[in-house]
Amino acid sequence: MNALASHAEQLVQQFNEYLEQTLNDTQTPATLLEAMRYSALADGKRVRPLLAYAAGNLFDTPPQAIHHAAAAVELIHCYSLIHDDLPAMDDDDLRRGRPTLHIAYDEAMAILAGDALQSSAFELLSDESNWPSAQHGLRATHLLAKAAGSVGMVGGQVLDIQAEGKKPSCDEIERMFLLKTGALIRVSAELGLCCCSAANDSDREAITAFGNAIGQAFQIQDDILDVVASSEDLGKPQGSDEARDKPNYALTFGMEFAQQRAKGLFEEAMSHLEPYGNKADALRWIANYIINRKK
Repeated sequence: MNALASHAEQLVQQFNEYLEQTLNDTQTPATLLEAMRYSALADGKRVRPLLAYAAGNLFDTPPQAIHHAAAAVELIHCYSLIHDDLPAMDDDDLRRGRPTLHIAYDEAMAILAGDALQSSAFELLSDESNWPSAQHGLRATHLLAKAAGSVGMVGGQVLDIQAEGKKPSCDEIERMFLLKTGALIRVSAELGLCCCSAANDSDREAITAFGNAIGQAFQIQDDILDVVASSEDLGKPQGSDEARDKPNYALTFGMEFAQQRAKGLFEEAMSHLEPYGNKADALRWIANYIINRKK
């Protein structure tokens, strides 16, 4: 294991400890808290928190100053997975290698746990004491709300549902990817930058462009893995896109085209990091992981 991979592993451990402490409010009804923890503390890649930490590393911001932002975006991600798995959506019974929340508990608790995780995310971001200034916290809250909502993740999910059984164009699928998956990937890095008092508009533009490119590459790689990986590796049902007649980049345009497009988006993402030299090595490592991962 190289130094960057080892550092990422340590960060994930620190993050998981922070998240466990955060999801420990004794005033929350016990069953609801159990359900929230069941999903949020499950084994996961933690790509979004790692992106937040890596963006903060551009300005030597310590992980302790980014934990709240990393947790906020991960809680939004977890809520989205819970709702995606519901019978009214993807109707999946496996997530991260174990029963989905509505199977382990019930549909009502799954919906409410997802709602509570979303609220918890904004509770973290709206705590002024977590930020260099109130302006930084306000910007972060606005960015995450927009990325998670109708012009981001939720809007992309609607486009995904509407595309079932159809043959969308390359531009249409990529627009869907940019919203459905890319928005949260992008905002993860943006939130990390919000924790840095030295970041300026030029930095924000570069990291936003990096996030958009690597976010699309992430979803293309997901589509590739849905075709070639096993359910055991994925921790969820393999081949679910084809089974539900959902748009899949690799199935629609061919495996070779999908791989080349992911590579091109990766190279585009890398170009936006050039001004930062070795300060951006952690972001480069995560980007490499995103397009080369096997699960």
